[in-house]
Amino acid sequence: MPAPHRLADVLADLVAFPTVSSEPVTAIADYIADRCEAAGMRVERYETSPGKLNLVASAGPRAQEGGRGVVLSGHMDVVPVAGQPWTSDPFVLTRRGDNLHGRGSCDMKAFIAAILEALPSLALKNLSNELVLAFTHDEEVGCHGSRALVDRLLAEGRPVPDACLIGEPTSMGMFRMHPGHVAVRVTCVGQAAHSSKPDLGRSAIVLAGRVLAGIEGLGTEWARRRQFEDLLERPFVVLNVGTIAGGSAINIVPDRCVFDVGLRPLPGMDVEALVAELRQRVQESAEGRGRRGDVSVELIRTTPAMLTPEGTALQGILTAFARDPRPRAASFATDGGNLERLGIQTLVFGPGSIDAAHQADEFVPIAELERTVDVVRAVVGSRCA
Repeated sequence: MPAPHRLADVLADLVAFPTVSSEPVTAIADYIADRCEAAGMRVERYETSPGKLNLVASAGPRAQEGGRGVVLSGHMDVVPVAGQPWTSDPFVLTRRGDNLHGRGSCDMKAFIAAILEALPSLALKNLSNELVLAFTHDEEVGCHGSRALVDRLLAEGRPVPDACLIGEPTSMGMFRMHPGHVAVRVTCVGQAAHSSKPDLGRSAIVLAGRVLAGIEGLGTEWARRRQFEDLLERPFVVLNVGTIAGGSAINIVPDRCVFDVGLRPLPGMDVEALVAELRQRVQESAEGRGRRGDVSVELIRTTPAMLTPEGTALQGILTAFARDPRPRAASFATDGGNLERLGIQTLVFGPGSIDAAHQADEFVPIAELERTVDVVRAVVGSRCA
């Protein structure tokens, strides 16, 4: 069992880096790189823009195509804390009872801390198969880092091991699947006029109301098209209108209203077809009631879904540590959808609960954090030794 104070110190160091997705990750990447190099790993930095980089550390012989070994992956960024009612400094790890509180404590710096704590005990010089650590940026805002990393590795023709563990907070449960996430922006355009004579204009907000009603109806229809009912709590395309902005003053008929829609396609679904269906419903709604409105639908970003077959070797290793031997599906997206493009079979498994992530006073149970060090040792020992 790892020494709790040492492990907590590593997590405290990681939490102290305020790596909100809008900020650089250079400092935390340097910290992780130093720990990896001290353990004897090869370290590569893949910069995507100033202050943004993906970090890859490896040990053992280079993997061959589809070769044995393992990738351990985690993201370095965290979500914002602004406006949340924290009862302690979010970037100072604070113990309360059996939990450690801090931004990123479970999502997902706990897994990174467990990896760094385990490194000195892994006998890296004696590995028979490659161990790859992949630490990404900007996962929280669309998995941008992992997309760029996969593009780079594919361009280089670099093989990686065929199994991957992503340590997102799952309360030590195994997930072999998750939906993707697609962001779409809808822009409604009207005609400005003085509010004393609204008939001389066209309200973009009223138009948006019609369009939103149409989108709500489409969401109801999508909810009837069910797949993966044995794995998912919501086995359909989930649709959510997340933001809306329109108008400039109370005495002006608004000429513009913009809102963003998120939809979560299931594995195997055609994203372009779903967006086309949404676009058609938007247009139909805008043209309803005998008055045409101007609308546009723009695809902002796509985070792929993930699906790994049941019964993989990695699943067999994790079963000894899992709270449930049956792999399930996550409701949230991860870097796993992008990593699949490398021919990797990925499982999501880690300490802490997704219900605590993104919240004020985010926390990870100390017992799960400590247990994760044993998970890392077991996975590397089985896949790489």
